[in-house]
Amino acid sequence: MPGAVLALLLAAASACPSPAAGPCAEERPLPRLDWSTLVPLWLRHRQLGLQAKGWNFMLEDSTFWIFGGSIHYFRVPKEYWRDRLLKMKACGLNTLTTYVPWNLHEPERGRFDFSGNLDLEAFVLMASEIGLWVILRPGPYICSEIDLGGLPSWLLQDPGMRLRTTYKGFTEAVDLYFDHLMSRVVPLQYKRGGPIIAVQVENEYGSYNKDPAYMPYVKKALEDRGIVELLLTSDNKDGLSKGIVHGVLATINLQSTHELQLLTTFLFNVQGTQPKMVMEYWTGWFDSWGGPHNILDSSEVLKTVSAIVDAGSSINLYMFHGGTNFGFMNGAMHFHDYKSDVTSYDYDAVLTEAGDYTAKYMKLRDFFGSISGTPLPPPPDLIPKMSYEPITPVLYLSLWDALKYMGEPIKAETPINMENLPINGGNGQSFGYILYETNIASSGILSGRVRDRGQVFVNTVSIGFLDYKTTKIAVPLIQQGYTVLRLLVENRGRVNYGENIDDQRKGLIGNLYLNDSPLKKFRIYSLDMKKSFFQRFGPDKWSSLPETPTFPAFFLSSLSVSSTPCDTFLKLEGWEKGVVFINGQNLGRYWNIGPQKTLYLPGPWLSSGINQVIVFEEMMAGPALQFTETPHLGRNQYIK
Repeated sequence: MPGAVLALLLAAASACPSPAAGPCAEERPLPRLDWSTLVPLWLRHRQLGLQAKGWNFMLEDSTFWIFGGSIHYFRVPKEYWRDRLLKMKACGLNTLTTYVPWNLHEPERGRFDFSGNLDLEAFVLMASEIGLWVILRPGPYICSEIDLGGLPSWLLQDPGMRLRTTYKGFTEAVDLYFDHLMSRVVPLQYKRGGPIIAVQVENEYGSYNKDPAYMPYVKKALEDRGIVELLLTSDNKDGLSKGIVHGVLATINLQSTHELQLLTTFLFNVQGTQPKMVMEYWTGWFDSWGGPHNILDSSEVLKTVSAIVDAGSSINLYMFHGGTNFGFMNGAMHFHDYKSDVTSYDYDAVLTEAGDYTAKYMKLRDFFGSISGTPLPPPPDLIPKMSYEPITPVLYLSLWDALKYMGEPIKAETPINMENLPINGGNGQSFGYILYETNIASSGILSGRVRDRGQVFVNTVSIGFLDYKTTKIAVPLIQQGYTVLRLLVENRGRVNYGENIDDQRKGLIGNLYLNDSPLKKFRIYSLDMKKSFFQRFGPDKWSSLPETPTFPAFFLSSLSVSSTPCDTFLKLEGWEKGVVFINGQNLGRYWNIGPQKTLYLPGPWLSSGINQVIVFEEMMAGPALQFTETPHLGRNQYIK
């Protein structure tokens, strides 16, 4: 490879590509709306806000129906926020709902990030500009199929931590976070001239219900920091009876017409004559690795939405647009078996992962248009997709060769779990991989508690995996002297829903045993794979791709874009399991067990010219990286 091209390729990750211009990736211009032309004079005073009066919502003195849809700003490239919100408006919806992920906004205790794709205020103001009201769901716990339900992993450094309770260690952290978050949110409230008409108190707490003082605490924490709009709770059928909070309107989450009695009977029994609302009508469902791609028929969706509205209820479509679990954002479920969520959060939602229209969109636009009373704005044009030419890796760096560029490992007598590593200003490691090394002098049976998946190596030879089901593995006979035993452990996603969220520490949990004797003297490497991680691998660190690579390894390729960058989908046929980085952006995980077969690559994350592509592959490399205009999310299974 010519030296100049190589230099450009290796520099691409540290240079943020400018948002692409042109029809594929532009932020379409929208004139700033003059609220005086849209809002009657009596509404501009904004004194009463959204109220629950009898069976109706009232916005000031007028009856108001909430026709909402969920979009999570942190799952959508910022350059596409406007496109998705315009499509929501054109579908006949009047309200945006969004979660606020604490773990992304406060990645280290006391260090906050509301920039770029996490610019909550810009997202809310853009919704206002387009003519949408906003219901904010700030948590602190949000579920959302996100790692630990949106709670930061550094909370788990406390061995006595009791999440989602009034345990002092938890409430002190929530208080500091809310101090910062609410200072941003309060000016965006309706009564302050902003679009936020309601705020949710935590999320589905009735299904958890570990502390009767907790929900009153969250309610007071919001009010003490200046939240003055209508407060709501949200629970599914399993938790509705236990999620009620005095002075807070209860709403429900459901998917089928069979659950409509919750609207007509249960809500009345627990809170009397109050407006009815389905806070989450599930338009599809999320997918787990090794399972099918869940879909819900568009006719079934229309039937249920119509029935909810006919029952006199407001509604929020969860999801209107799902987006993507970029990076290591995804959560997991663990009831009988541990199941981590895939990278795509397409959700079989009203808009696809890439923002394209679906049959659900067309049917719902017709439905909401028929009851809107005014013509709907035209739907925006689709964002074009492109199939780029396949690319082949040109350079290579095995993980074992990369270790020398990591600096000195952490040395510990016994294993340290990911959250308690003495790194990142004492905040531990949140996401990614962790490598444990120690020396052994004999063969035998290796055992330990590995979370979530640990590839075991004798020197550099893989001998198998330890995980939730495989807790022991035979270490072969060692020829002579001491041998290096290595475990590459991946955090595949912390549980986001259920009663075991306190037990979500990752890496090696407790001792690692050989023939029932605990091993000692570990060397530990943090492989978080942040942007700064790859800056250690300068041009002189990579080598030409050998005929037989040693795994795990990093593979370096270049994608040349000669025209305006467009959206595409990356297909890793022949590759087994790993992570893909484009210009330093973590696209997420891939795994050949499916169901997901492609990774969404947004056009704004590409630039004209050479784009750096790094693949971290654990087991087996394919011949090339392919690009397609069409996503492949796996074998469909209809939700029953």
